[in-house]
Amino acid sequence: MDKACQQFTDDESLCFSRTQEERLPRVVVHFAVQPGATMSWRVEANTELHVQGARVWLTRAASPYDHWLQIGETFRLQRGERVWVSADGNTPAQLSLTTHPVKSRGMLVRLLERCSSLGADIFAPRSR
Repeated sequence: MDKACQQFTDDESLCFSRTQEERLPRVVVHFAVQPGATMSWRVEANTELHVQGARVWLTRAASPYDHWLQIGETFRLQRGERVWVSADGNTPAQLSLTTHPVKSRGMLVRLLERCSSLGADIFAPRSR
């Protein structure tokens, strides 16, 4: 991905249910995968992979399945997973990765949210 380019946009229709303060521009990275080449990377944030130019083979480290993505298809990638892609055929595949970043919150806030999502009420009085 040494010849990748980034594109920053702020499309109102693609902003999910975030408040005005939390919304950041989406980030789009375009790159090509040459025939016979395989690219691998670890996904840094939840991302959508969009395929153009040629059919693509995609595999994920945590999944027992391989995916054949046709031209025009989109595939959702989860933060933290490792993926491999390769172009099928004799033409390069044009891929784009679209990320919708959110404003980073503090570690303590994330920890409290995680505890509350697990059903733990850390502020409840303890029985003696």
